[in-house]
Amino acid sequence: MKTGDLVRTTRASIGMPKGSLALVEAKLKYIGSTPEALWQIYLLQTGRRLAILSRDLEVLNESR
Repeated sequence: MKTGDLVRTTRASIGMPKGSLALVEAKLKYIGSTPEALWQIYLLQTGRRLAILSRDLEVLNESR
């Protein structure tokens, strides 16, 4: 996953239903010693920006 990818959320959260479409804006940091990362996403339906873990995102279309 990288900046510019189109993603779908796999977990619901407050103000973000499961299956929401979003664009990845930035990688914020890695979590511990695992390959898990915290990403900033832009929700297309609401225009909100959220931070979410990579395990809660599914890449639909990778940017080049």
